[in-house]
Order: sequence, then C-alpha cells, then structure tokens
Amino acid sequence: MFCVVSGLLTAAEREREGEREMRIQLSGTSITQPDGEALQSRTYDRSKMKRRQGDTMSNIYESAATTLGLFNSPCLTKVELRVACKGISDRDALSKPDPCVVLKMQSHGQWFEVDRTEIIRSSIGPVFSKIFLVDYYFEEVQRLRFELHDISSSHNGLKEADFLGAMECTLGQIVSQRKLSKALLKQGNTAGKSSITVTAEELSGNDDYVELAFSARKLDDKDFFSKSDPFLEIFRVNDDGTASLVHRTECIVWDWDSNGKHDFIGEFQTTFKEMKPVMDGKLIQWECINPKYQVKKKNYRNSGMVILTLFKIIKMHSFLDYIMGGCQIQFTVAIDFTASNGDPRNSCSLHYIHPYQPNEYLKALVAVGEICQDYDSDKMFPAFGFGAQIPPDFKVSHDFAVNFDEDNPECAGIQGVIEAYQNCLPRIQLYGPTNIAPIIQKVANSASEEMHTKEAMEYFILLILTDGVITDMADTREAIVHASHLPMSVIIVGIGSADFSDMQMLDGDDGILRSPKGEPVLRDIVQFVPFRNFKHASPAALAKSVLAEVPNQVVDYYNGKGIKPKGLSDFESSRAFSP
Repeated sequence: MFCVVSGLLTAAEREREGEREMRIQLSGTSITQPDGEALQSRTYDRSKMKRRQGDTMSNIYESAATTLGLFNSPCLTKVELRVACKGISDRDALSKPDPCVVLKMQSHGQWFEVDRTEIIRSSIGPVFSKIFLVDYYFEEVQRLRFELHDISSSHNGLKEADFLGAMECTLGQIVSQRKLSKALLKQGNTAGKSSITVTAEELSGNDDYVELAFSARKLDDKDFFSKSDPFLEIFRVNDDGTASLVHRTECIVWDWDSNGKHDFIGEFQTTFKEMKPVMDGKLIQWECINPKYQVKKKNYRNSGMVILTLFKIIKMHSFLDYIMGGCQIQFTVAIDFTASNGDPRNSCSLHYIHPYQPNEYLKALVAVGEICQDYDSDKMFPAFGFGAQIPPDFKVSHDFAVNFDEDNPECAGIQGVIEAYQNCLPRIQLYGPTNIAPIIQKVANSASEEMHTKEAMEYFILLILTDGVITDMADTREAIVHASHLPMSVIIVGIGSADFSDMQMLDGDDGILRSPKGEPVLRDIVQFVPFRNFKHASPAALAKSVLAEVPNQVVDYYNGKGIKPKGLSDFESSRAFSP
C-alpha cells in the first residue's frame, strides 16, 4: 500500500534541531480508499528562536522598566536601533568633541534616560557600535529622544558635559522609514549643521516552519480481512529524553481502530540534519521498526519502509518585515452624523465643540489616528461622514467627503481631519439612518485595487465612529465578509451611552461572523469597543485596545496570500525540495 502523510514542524533553533532526535511512530486500521490515495494534514508549531545578544546590546527595560512602567502586554517584537551622527562642530580649534548619545523615552509627560552609547573620542562623525534594543508596540505611541553630548576625557558624567543637540521622534516613525535622519536641535530648538541617523532592524524569532510529506510501503497488515489504515505520529525528543507529540496525521504508523485500540506498526528516529539532504534531491527513507517484534522474532527485519517525499521550508514574515519593506498603512475615518447625536449647537450633543475639551469623537479620532499616521508617508487621510443631509440639495448621504471635495476627500494629517470635521458640522443637517455598509464598501473598493497588484504596498484601516446600533446589519455583514478577503481591517468605536450589545456580533472574537447567506469571514478583521469603557482612561488605552490586533491581521492577510515583503527574494521566501 502507499499512504502519504504530511505535517509541519518548526524550523526554529535549526542548529540545535539538527542534532535533536525526532521519533516517528506508525500505526494502522482497515482502510477503504484505494492504494496510493493521499491523506494530508497540517499543523503549526511556532517556537521562537532566541538570537544571541552581543555585549553591545542592551535591553532598555532592564535599566528602566521600574521607572517607566509603560507596558503591561507582551511586546509585538524587539527592534535594534543603531545611531550615527554627522557634522558635529569642533569644541574648539585645538580639539574635537568626544560624543555620546543618550536615549530617553517619554512616560507620563516626562523623559527618562534608558540607555546611552559608548563615548567616541575626537570624532565629528561618530558611528556608534552600541545597539539599543527596544520593545516595539504598534498600538502605542512610543516617544523617543536622542541627545548628543560632548563628554570630555576628564570625566564621563553628563552634568559637566556640553549639550550638542537633540532629536525627538516616535519609534513608529523610525520603523516605518527603516532609516530616519533629522537635524539635531540645540537649545531653543534651533537647527545646527549636525544631524543624527537612526536605523532600525527587527530582532525577530524564527517563525519559519517545515512541511514534510511521507509515504510508506510494505507496512505490516494489522487486520485479517482488510489492509491496515496507517497514521503517523511525530514526536520531538526533548533535552531530558522525554518525547512531546508534535503532530498526528489522519492515519499514523499505528493501525487506527474505531474503538480507540490502535495497533502499533513501528517507529523510527531521525533528526532535522538527517532529513536536510532531501533538499539536494537525495532519497531519504527509514525502516519502520517494531521493538517487540525485533526481540521476539529471529528473522525480523522491519515492519515496512517510510520515505520522505517532500521537505519544504516556508518563511513566515512578520509585521515589521512588511512595514520595513515599504508597506503603507492607509488610514480612513468615517464619522456618524445621524440625528441621535443631538444638535451640535447644544452642549449635550455628542458633536458639541467645546472650546477647551474635545468631544468623544475627537478623542477617539486622535487616539487611533496618532498611531496610524506614522505608517503613512504622505500623511493624507480620507475622511467621510454618513447619516446626514448634505448641501446643496440636502439629500441623505452615507459616504460623503467631510471636506465636501468628493474628488479628493483626503485631509492633511490628523489635524486636517479635525478641522474638516469641525467645519462641516454647521453646513449639514444630522439625520439618519445609521448605515455603515456603504463606507465599508467604498474603502473595500480601494483595497480591492491593492489586492490585484499582488504586492504588499498598502493595507487599509477604516475607523468608524458611531453613536448607535447600525440599521443595515445584513448589508454590513455582507460587506465585512467581502472585505475579509482584502488587505483591510475595520475598527468601530461606539460613542455615547447607547446599547451596543448587537454590535458585538461584528467582532469575531466570540464566534465566526457570517453573511446573511451563511458565508463565513475569511479573517477576523473587525474590532469593536465602546468608548465609554475608556472614558476615564488615557487615549493611549483606547488606541492600544483597538489596534493591538492589526499587526496579526496584516501578517495573516499577506502570508495567507503568499505575498512576501518587498525586497525579499523568492529564495528567502520559500524553499521546497523533493527527491
């Protein structure tokens, strides 16, 4: 008989894995399919590979975690920051400066030193060997400050050092550009001739996985009246000698029985290193040995042969792989202008513009937009409204441009969106109903164009701010199911005190969202939160809640489509070998 079984093993720690044993057992039961029919299954084991950290690296949270107290959730990844400076002015005619860069991070409005480079003597263009290792969070604004100081050879402290300039930015700005160069500002924020360049590189674990396919021949029959129904179990042999089950196929080299009493056929052991020659086309096979038969039967040779027919290493790309490869986050905002918000001229209205206190719409917009803007190079954001009667004919629209320029609905930066929102309120009549399917479809049309490029260039995030339960639920479900096939995520923030319980069904965390026709979403792309849950929290808490899932949504889409980050060769993306 011939049976193909396949599974996935982690390629992490390959150097160790090359020597680590893998125990594979086979069993079987009666089969009804003809010989040669393939049985396949997959599983993922994403163990992380820890990269060695040199003496020059320093985790900033080892030196400042207690002081900062910034993050409670696990970081998305770690980023290495390398620093170089140019054009530093001489201290005087007789000597050159001894530069050192101090890295600070902002927490609760204050700057805290978290690490510093080495001092390079007599240099006006230092390239520092020190590497800052920073925890990266997509859903948070991480403000950094790089200060350049001239520390004389007589002392190493900062108190007596000369301040040469500073540069402030966010970590998001650095990783989105990969290399950020800016002028160093002196006291009074005046720019001199000196500049600083910060280069980012992701310090990632190894999420690659290995796909293996096996076939078997001449296996022992375990049933009197029919052939065995073999299945395969793959175990990882741990450092302490114990074995951990990694994968079980539909049939193992056990003989599967419906009563659960599977008949053991045999086993063999191998290593990652032993299987690698399949990459060069070499035939790799093992004798399937039943230890009991080996002891009892004098002429026992084996219980069949198992052949490795496929060995495929598949690269799993990370969120920062795509961002650093040039993928832009296209941020779009849609604002609810239905009558249930109340008259904007009334201080009780959710749209009331207070001279000193922003309303909930503005708070949510700024909290989320401030994160996303770092990943969009032109900082131009489309802004739409829905549920209002708009000039000149005052017909109800569910996808009008807030700046009233239908040909170019983009606003310059988040501040531009705020100004367009404030300027449009006196010109429209709040009405209804609350339909959001049209705006989802509008953004989906743009995302569809991106999908057809088959490149990781633009990923779309739609932020919908609404004060009530939507009235076109069926159309919205249909639109979301369609959008789940596109490079797109939808964030919905419920404004005000309405009952949003029906909105939870759009967020697939508690189950699979389906269209009215029963079609399930391909990916979970919707995140819904009521703003009132964060009314007494900082804006950062809201942004963290709604944006935390976006990196995985980006990765799931592009990896699912087999789209690799720009700049990576096909060899880096995937290697498949069969004998």
